[in-house]
Amino acid sequence: MKILKYIGIALVIFGALFATAYFIKTNNKSTIEYETQTAIISDIEKKTVVTGKVIPEDEVEIKPQIQGIIEGLFVEEGDLVQTGDLLARIKVVPNEQNLNSANGRLQNSKIVLKNAKIEFDRNKDLYEKGIISKQQFQNIELQYNQAIQNVNNAESDLEIIRSGSAGGAASANTNIRATVPGTVLEIPVEEGFQVIASNSFNAGTTIATIADMKKMIFEGKVDEAEVGKLKVGMPLKVSLGAIEDETLEARLKFIAPKGNEEQGAVQFIIEADLFLNDSIFIRAGYSANASLVLERKDSIMVVSESLLQFDRETEKPYVEVWVGEQKFEKRDIEIGISDGINVEVISGITLEDKIKVWNKTEPIKKGDEDEAEDKE
Repeated sequence: MKILKYIGIALVIFGALFATAYFIKTNNKSTIEYETQTAIISDIEKKTVVTGKVIPEDEVEIKPQIQGIIEGLFVEEGDLVQTGDLLARIKVVPNEQNLNSANGRLQNSKIVLKNAKIEFDRNKDLYEKGIISKQQFQNIELQYNQAIQNVNNAESDLEIIRSGSAGGAASANTNIRATVPGTVLEIPVEEGFQVIASNSFNAGTTIATIADMKKMIFEGKVDEAEVGKLKVGMPLKVSLGAIEDETLEARLKFIAPKGNEEQGAVQFIIEADLFLNDSIFIRAGYSANASLVLERKDSIMVVSESLLQFDRETEKPYVEVWVGEQKFEKRDIEIGISDGINVEVISGITLEDKIKVWNKTEPIKKGDEDEAEDKE
């Protein structure tokens, strides 16, 4: 009985020693030692990146003056053309109803002319004999001349419907020529396509689009929060998605006075003149990103943004400054512009203050990785 009692006491003592050793081991961790950094004097640029595309400054759409069918195309996309170069030819296909109406008007005009001529000849003899007055004869002569003019007009209308133009000017309308020099960007029609004339009620069918590829602009959209900081004449650096490691200089020339709402945000269109490099061939429609410097300050006191902390209640920034051996005090600061890495410090600290690196990332140990994998 005594032996069992001694064994029980020994187990209790052993358990107490084991618990004490475990407690000491698990709580004997080294105190975290925080590193510190100081503020420095540097320059900060606040930039924004605008997504857009590169397009020609001016694109001209060539449209026909008559309705018909494409009889022939004489250029291809990418060709260089000069003003007056022949692009296409249109075959006029007259409307049967219009043709019949025009022919009817011509026949009626000829009937009226025939009758007016008879009246004119009869009254001319009477006037020469002194039977009628000069005023009466002049009225008859006027009617006769008007009948002649009506016949000429009816013949011209019929010719226009048949061939697209009156007299020898038919080829001027059926031959579609370039109105500006440049590169043919697009030909949205093919031979045999029916085209509509450009008029007051219809924009007409586009035969070809021509642009000067030596005058290119960057077009993009800027959020309303940043458009107020832009000014005409600001420099841009444009990076093209299709050409790596190449940056083009540009200068802002236009800021839209009105914005458009897109997905809940108001966007403003901007345009900038590109300074082209002769060694790079720029195609219309390249996607591009433009970098603009919204604000710049030189030789100011800055700290790393990662050192900042924010009060949960006031949301004001502060840092922890070293005051002794691993002892830090909270210091409210006033900040200025930021480039996403460094931030300007207007007041609150000095260059000598040592700032606590409070969010330093510790390297993951091998045992922790294995434990995390086991939990997954």
